[in-house]
Amino acid sequence: MKLQLLSDLHLETEDFEPQPAAGAELLVLAGDIDASWQGFERFAGWPVPVLFVAGNHEFDGRELAEAWPALRERAASLGWTVLERESLVLTDRAGQRVRFVGTVRWSDFDLFGDARRDAAMRAAAYFMRLMRATRQGAAFDAEGVREEALACRHWLAATLQEPAQGRWDKTVVVTHFAPSFRSADPRFGAQPGTASFCNADDDLLVHADLWLHGHLHCRHDYRVARDGRPPTRVVCQARGLADKGEADGYEPGKLIEI
Repeated sequence: MKLQLLSDLHLETEDFEPQPAAGAELLVLAGDIDASWQGFERFAGWPVPVLFVAGNHEFDGRELAEAWPALRERAASLGWTVLERESLVLTDRAGQRVRFVGTVRWSDFDLFGDARRDAAMRAAAYFMRLMRATRQGAAFDAEGVREEALACRHWLAATLQEPAQGRWDKTVVVTHFAPSFRSADPRFGAQPGTASFCNADDDLLVHADLWLHGHLHCRHDYRVARDGRPPTRVVCQARGLADKGEADGYEPGKLIEI
């Protein structure tokens, strides 16, 4: 299956017109497409199916409990499939069955271990103030994000350990947040704020053939070795902000094959 992956387009402020990639069988949107949701219209009538995993900015200024059903309704009106702690098996043109496993996978701030979690959560407070979201009527703060993240992690770990039993041939994980420090933005390195962008899900990587993510405003395409099997490929195809130079060299038509 040939995939087109887009994320971190930030169409609420960025001047970017998405175009279908020649030869793609599926478009995967890995979050932070448009905080206002208005830019979603640019994907109406897309020539191939669209899978959408939300990013943190899809919830800017919103109450989570209300945003989720509204976001699903908006996506459905455009013909998208939303994955949040859900999986879906699609068959490609060659007859290969591919399981897609999707969740936002919020940051749990454990990237650098227990000893540095408090510092990571203090750094995250800045990002949460910018987001201005609420959860159950209270500010969606670092503690709330961690609770959501751990629920995502629990679901993801359990789902990835399910035996295929002939139901699928390959597994693709789609998250907004990154699964490993290997995806960290080299501009910022191992500072506490990086734990707001990457999780320590390296132990889960071995259960996926391909892991797609966004959130980092840089691109990655690397492989992680697995015993007795081909390596897991990890790809981030985020555009980022043009005025910061993050969109330089961006290849929105890049095809990713599984």
